Amino acid sequence: MKTISENRCFGGVQGVYTHPSAATGTDMTFGLFLPAEAENGAVPVLWYLSGLTCTHENAMVKSGAQRWAAEQGIALVFPDTSPRGEGVANDSAFDLGQGAGFYVNATQDPWALNFQMWDYVTEELPRLLFNAFPLEEGAQAITGHSMGGHGALTIAMSFPGRFASVSAFAPICEPTRSDWGRKQFTAYLGSDETLWAGHDSTHLMRRFGFDGPMLIDQGTSDQFLDLLRPEALATAMTERRQGGIVRMQKGYDHSYFFVSTFMEDHVDFHAQALRG
Repeated sequence: MKTISENRCFGGVQGVYTHPSAATGTDMTFGLFLPAEAENGAVPVLWYLSGLTCTHENAMVKSGAQRWAAEQGIALVFPDTSPRGEGVANDSAFDLGQGAGFYVNATQDPWALNFQMWDYVTEELPRLLFNAFPLEEGAQAITGHSMGGHGALTIAMSFPGRFASVSAFAPICEPTRSDWGRKQFTAYLGSDETLWAGHDSTHLMRRFGFDGPMLIDQGTSDQFLDLLRPEALATAMTERRQGGIVRMQKGYDHSYFFVSTFMEDHVDFHAQALRG
């Protein structure tokens, strides 16, 4: 692992690091914010998964999360959204290929060689982080925006007991019935739609639910609202009687202005859950 940068930030350190990944077969870059408390011992950690076209840097720079995480003594992890580099498969469309990994393990050519983002985010990167930094493995929470909200929800429901809480900003809620999902799942996973269900949060909600508190914020003026389908997940939560909060925020769109507005709420929400 190589250190790209480390900067003092709200009394802690915002770092950027790169490492060779066995899962993706490429070098991967991630951001990690450590609050001041990490100088004296392991701290809880909040994972933040970013959306389409993003790198590790978008939320790290635009969300304002470090301020609130520093107040709560929580670390923040900002993974990249896909493998990158020469020789890595890509597409001219913004919603497929590099920057659009959808947090799945691809099985189809040409994507299968490198696009193993599920294993990277759920297995490889956690092992690296917990071995290298003062992070408390038994105190994890997860959040994300858009495609990253999809990833946060599906990962949280697929690993019961791992995460104390889950939240999402404008998540893709039913990708198996959206052009933000059907296109990518066909490319990455093939045409057998039965193989897609494990990456659809509405399906997972109906089948498993989540064993902790949930918070979802969605802007009513989101330009991608029809693709996100929050009503499907809200209905599934109601049918399952899942504990959770879904908030429709009047006038907000899909941008980081929306994310940064409600970031304090989300960090505080996770801090409460992480403290038990």
